[in-house]
Amino acid sequence: MLEIDPLEKKELYDALTKDGMTLQDWFLRHATSYLRERGQGQLFAPMLLAETPVTYDSTPANARKKKGGKGKRKGKV
Repeated sequence: MLEIDPLEKKELYDALTKDGMTLQDWFLRHATSYLRERGQGQLFAPMLLAETPVTYDSTPANARKKKGGKGKRKGKV
């Protein structure tokens, strides 16, 4: 928690609101920039922490084309 003059705090919140940002957005943007400039990497980079996206086949199983022939069986099992 930071102690900030109430008038300066209001001015900051008003400016951030006009820019469509929250105080958290502003802080994370500046903290990331600061760390990058110091050569520390990105502490707040969710893309580095996220898993690789997985793609799924949403085609219904009965609509998928069968591989390996025209559906005839060669022998009983």
